[in-house]
Amino acid sequence: MSAVLAAWLGAVRAGHAGPDDLADAVRGDDPRHLVAGLQETRTLELHELPAALKGPISLAMPAPGDPVGLGGPASFNLAALEAGQAVVVGDVGLVPEEDARTVVWQAHPAGRVPWVDERETASELRVALLDVTRRLADLDVVAWQPDIPDLLLNLRHRAPLPLPPGYDARRVETTERAMLCLDILELARSDEGGAVSAYEMDRRRAALADLDRAARRALVGACSHPG
Repeated sequence: MSAVLAAWLGAVRAGHAGPDDLADAVRGDDPRHLVAGLQETRTLELHELPAALKGPISLAMPAPGDPVGLGGPASFNLAALEAGQAVVVGDVGLVPEEDARTVVWQAHPAGRVPWVDERETASELRVALLDVTRRLADLDVVAWQPDIPDLLLNLRHRAPLPLPPGYDARRVETTERAMLCLDILELARSDEGGAVSAYEMDRRRAALADLDRAARRALVGACSHPG
């Protein structure tokens, strides 16, 4: 969700899409999205968001021990960590919160974000995916989660992501690869069966943790825009 917002904010700023296009893409099948905390008197609709924000656009995909995309303060970092995602634009951090059938993007004061290099993280993800695939094969991934090899082999046949027009082809490829890896991680963590020893389970978790970190960092790099 935050990745889509960050990507479309960059597209609107670059003139490749309009605010209404952003609102439609981010909302998807949700009934409504609102933005709270940017103005004292009212909440904003999504299509009003691009005009209300200035500065670099950065995606945050933090996890315990790896606050990638976050630059403080502690209150914002905690909210983003609990959500597992956020978008930082200039000195404003936006964290999605579920409120009944509405998604509310809550605005927080945000500090300067350490920049994540898109090319570097894309390369790291390619290396990590090859390495983790090998490590999982050594652990006989098919025996404990037979759907994972199908995911790994069918990247080209997955439904396209809701990315904006004019998005750089390299960023599209990196985003799709990162989302594939996150799907693999969700599937792998849903069932820890098939391991015959605690040692084997530890090796599996270590491999998945490495892929998780690389995927989140690559997604941050691909969906962030410097100015």
